[in-house]
Amino acid sequence: MEELLFRDRRGTDSVKWNRLTPRFSREGLLGLWVADMDFAAPACVRETLARMADFGVFGYDAVPDAFFQAFLDWERTRHGYAAERKWLRICPGVVAALNWLVQSLTQPGDGVVVQTPVYYPFLSAVTDNGRRLVENPLVNQNGVYTMDLPGLERTLRQEQVSLMILCSPHNPVGRVWTQEELRQVLALCSAAGVVVISDEIHQDFTFGGAVHVPAAAAGTDARVITLTSPSKTFNLAGLKTALAILPDPDLRAAYDRHVRPLHADGPVSLGIAAAQAAYTGGGPWLEAVRRQVWENHGILRRELAERCPGVTLSPLEGTYLAWLDLGIPPEALVALVEDRCGLAVDYGSWFGSGGTGHIRLNLATRPGLIRQAASALREAL
Repeated sequence: MEELLFRDRRGTDSVKWNRLTPRFSREGLLGLWVADMDFAAPACVRETLARMADFGVFGYDAVPDAFFQAFLDWERTRHGYAAERKWLRICPGVVAALNWLVQSLTQPGDGVVVQTPVYYPFLSAVTDNGRRLVENPLVNQNGVYTMDLPGLERTLRQEQVSLMILCSPHNPVGRVWTQEELRQVLALCSAAGVVVISDEIHQDFTFGGAVHVPAAAAGTDARVITLTSPSKTFNLAGLKTALAILPDPDLRAAYDRHVRPLHADGPVSLGIAAAQAAYTGGGPWLEAVRRQVWENHGILRRELAERCPGVTLSPLEGTYLAWLDLGIPPEALVALVEDRCGLAVDYGSWFGSGGTGHIRLNLATRPGLIRQAASALREAL
């Protein structure tokens, strides 16, 4: 098992640590929001990038076949998804690809359905592009979330929806959808002629026996586009490398027609090399991170949720993000979290319907910071 190297990122222009205003009241808060890690990337990645830096030439590079093969092997062996090389498109990030897909597969005014509370760039990808945001809120039962399938069926029938954006595993509530849940939602979309974009960027973080099932491999005839990236798995977000998997030839052609004149999908050589190294040799590092995230979630449960009766901590099946209902009036949340506890978190209201009153905490950090946050919240509550 590879040793995890914690890095103090204060003073490094880190968004999570050093760019807190105007989103937060002040600088200097404990950074537990943005979903990147405070761990150095795997040794195989660092060594690869060091060799490239030592070579010193950063010109135009082609993407090697070995990169695509490393990714395809990872998907097949880790997730049972036998994707094909011709389906793959490199993009600078999942959010960029999501916006390109909304633009290329829908028309202004079309309905796009999301299951809230959900990763907030889903919401802006719809509204920023002049499409109609249609929310099908998840059902929350004491912190455990399920899909509202009857509500989704009505929504697809009544709201003139042409596209659904699925989050799997779901950010921020931490659910890993079962194969049966995926089959049901995809069957509804297929019957309604609705294309599904499945954001599976957190696919490699599952806990407690939960198994990630790629939506495209769930056993339905729905038209599914998968978005994923090594950025969450290996802490490579700054290297701007992600992949879109488009099995349907018509959807792939529509995406290509849209992206080609943008000239914005060129690969970042350092990102490609880092991703190839990570998919080839980063497995032991990932297991170490998963163990640390699970330990940190346990700290939060024992030090906060079990000692404060009003707090509900959702079970962590997937992602490295904790989702908490602090049990206080929403209007009191900012004062308690920032002023009294000194924390920078993602507020549930950012995630759409059903998120108000909640906070999301990033668990991909050293355990001492999670203890500090849990202690501060417990004392304030």
